Amino acid sequence: MEKTLHKEEIKNKRAESFIPAYEYKETQELVSLVEEAANLLQTKGESSFETFRESGKWRQKDIYIFILDQKGNMLVHPDPELDGKNTIDLKDVNGRPIIRGLIDAATSNPSKPEGWYHYQWPEPGDISPRWKSSFVKLVKSPSGKEFIVGSGMYNNRMEKSFVVDMVKDAVALIEKKGKAAFPIFHDETGSFMAKDAYIFVYDANGIEVVNPAQSNLEGQYLLDVKDTNNKPFVRDFYKLIQTKGEGWVNYMWPKPGESVSTEKSTYLMKAKFGEELFIVGCGVYLSDAPKTEHATSEITASKLMQLVREGATLLEKDGEKAFEEFRKKGSKWFSKETYFFVWDMDGTRRFHAATPSLEGVNGSNAKDAMDKPIGKMFLEVASSPSGEGWIHYMYPRPGKLFPEWKSTFVKRVNLPNGKKQLIGCGIYNMQMDEIIIKDVVNHAASLIKEKGKAAFPELRDKKGAFRFMDTYIFVNSIDGMELVNGGTPYMEGKNVTDLKDAKGTPMARNCIRSAMEKGSAWVDCYWYKPGNNYASLKKTFVRKVQFGLDTFIVGSGFYVEEEQRLLH
Repeated sequence: MEKTLHKEEIKNKRAESFIPAYEYKETQELVSLVEEAANLLQTKGESSFETFRESGKWRQKDIYIFILDQKGNMLVHPDPELDGKNTIDLKDVNGRPIIRGLIDAATSNPSKPEGWYHYQWPEPGDISPRWKSSFVKLVKSPSGKEFIVGSGMYNNRMEKSFVVDMVKDAVALIEKKGKAAFPIFHDETGSFMAKDAYIFVYDANGIEVVNPAQSNLEGQYLLDVKDTNNKPFVRDFYKLIQTKGEGWVNYMWPKPGESVSTEKSTYLMKAKFGEELFIVGCGVYLSDAPKTEHATSEITASKLMQLVREGATLLEKDGEKAFEEFRKKGSKWFSKETYFFVWDMDGTRRFHAATPSLEGVNGSNAKDAMDKPIGKMFLEVASSPSGEGWIHYMYPRPGKLFPEWKSTFVKRVNLPNGKKQLIGCGIYNMQMDEIIIKDVVNHAASLIKEKGKAAFPELRDKKGAFRFMDTYIFVNSIDGMELVNGGTPYMEGKNVTDLKDAKGTPMARNCIRSAMEKGSAWVDCYWYKPGNNYASLKKTFVRKVQFGLDTFIVGSGFYVEEEQRLLH
């Protein structure tokens, strides 16, 4: 009877466990493959290495077994550039330490000599990296030597068990270091940010103290915040911690860099450091989960440019008397969708239709939700030779919490008294189109024409004018060398002449040939959004640019509707 009760207790504890089993078949199959390889290595030792090198179940197209030692020596790997080499310093496209991360996943917890690590890596025979999740195990061979055996899969989806591990590790770090752990959660090269998962932390009073995906929320009291379905999810966090200590809460929340909300399931635990109590969470966006409707603006880029230019004409004619017209709600100047703002060229806000309390406040140091210096960018565009241009950034609508993608067109004006100001107007979730892409490419081309290769760091800057939504700049030499790639820095320094898209089209060669023959051109291809493992139809604008004796091909593109994406 006692044994039966003991078994029943164990069964109940397992049922109450917050660690879920693997949900996806491909994850289960990968773990089984590594387990089988670990058993073989444990039985036969180093003599099994040759078996793992053979094609078949151990070495398929994009699934293969690799073997490491704890010094980073790659003992088995299908890539001859890695096999037999010390790879301890190998990093992915974002600087994430791949080998050190794999070793740590298998060795950091003596009671659990196995784990997962997530990074970006090209598929065999490909050049463009994808998100990869690798499972590794620490194994002792009959000789007594220890090896790390593992395999990985290319998959966008995060298992719930992955975020459970991240939260537990984050809690352990906070309970060891306190608030000194917080900067580690912001490190893009660390183990607390992977794919679209990240660690967030609340204090005991409802204030969010860590949010790497939306830094504008840090320091804010959010206890009364509701999601897009009016669910008080933050209060649910605290209720869960008080009643169960840890567990899951589902709610609607935007993925990093997106404007719309997707259903998210978040695992939460409490952490204590001295007398301080924190709530630590990390979530997964549910596969095929519902999203809020994407409220794409009905105003096009060309219409907004025309509206700002008309506003500039009125301001140049009437001076600040025009503010009275700009304040009229329901007029073309101030509608539900659009409103005007006016700055002095030192950054002082002279007029703001939606938020008059900002008037008189200097905005030159203003930043968006992703820490992009938008105040500085407004002033730089207005001070440029053309005196006008676009700025794209993440910013909440007036009175709202969630930041959304906003595209603002600003223009320099000369008032009747000779004073210079800038006038601007923006729209949320503007449909990306050819005008925007040509604008960013022309801007990059002008910079290259002026500075040559010295312009490249600015083109790469994640917080600069050339990175927004899924848009980034690339620059090629005429012989096909990738010199700049803001979306996939890993490709820089590689010759992409023979690089083909997901349909087998030699995209780089087409871009270079079209730009060289026509000066500028549009080229279609199927390519991968940054951080995604599927290909979408992309329309790319390319231009030929000359700097001294150097000729460059500069380009950027936008992805069409997701329904047209090509699964890879």
